[in-house]
Order: sequence, then C-alpha cells, then structure tokens
Amino acid sequence: MEGKSKYYVVKDKALPEVLQKVVEAKWLLETNKSMTVQEAAGRVGLSRSSFYKYKDDIAPFEDNTKGKTVTLVTQMSDVQGLLSDLLHVVADYRANILTIHQTIPVNGMATVTLSVEVGEKTGNMAGMVDDIEQLPGIHDVRILGVEK
Repeated sequence: MEGKSKYYVVKDKALPEVLQKVVEAKWLLETNKSMTVQEAAGRVGLSRSSFYKYKDDIAPFEDNTKGKTVTLVTQMSDVQGLLSDLLHVVADYRANILTIHQTIPVNGMATVTLSVEVGEKTGNMAGMVDDIEQLPGIHDVRILGVEK
C-alpha cells in the first residue's frame, strides 16, 4: 500500500539541477504556447524523458499559494521599528495578515510567527520572503507551512 505524498518547501539552491531545469522548461511552455516539449527541454539543456518524469512533481512556490494561508517564522534582532518594516513588506505584497505572534526578546533576538492569506492580488510570495530576508536585522525566515 502506497503512503500519502509528502511535500517539502526548499530553496532553489538545494534543488538538483534537473528539477530546476524542469521548472524553466515548464515556464517556457507556459509563455510560448507554440513551443513543443522537445524544444523547451532542449533550450534548457534537459532530456524530454527527464521533463516528463518530473513535470508533475515540481512547481514554483508562488504557483501554489493563491487562496491559501502561508505561515512564516522569522528570527530577528530586537531593534526598534524592525517589526514595522517586516509588516510594511507584507503590505507591499498585498498579503492579508491573519496572525502575528512575537516572543519576548532574549539576548537581543525575537521570534515572529506570521500567518498571511494569499489572495488574487497578492504578489509573488517567494519575492516577499526574499525581501523580508534582506531587511537589516532579519537573521532567518522559514516557511513553516501552507494550508488551504
């Protein structure tokens, strides 16, 4: 008996090159409707058989978040205004904040857990996470989960 499928959220640098190429080929096919699978696979340096083997098993994170709740856990310095800066990034991406929980800072560090609803007008979630990571004082951002 086969078990349930397991899903993981990983950064692109942790993905094998073949999976990254499958994503690139899928993007080419979506943006150029007249392109064949053979042409798209060839353009990214991938065999057609590898494309078909993995095409249903990988999709960019942002393709799977519309209409869902994404929960992030952030480690951040205890710096005045940093939480406001983080929330400003979320607002810029038009994600709807559902919950915020910040721990009491210990040794100058706090943990913020943030759940956001991703709507139709919400920008690219991977871009939002990247922008949060770039804020001075943010030490780590992890995607804890994605739920319906």
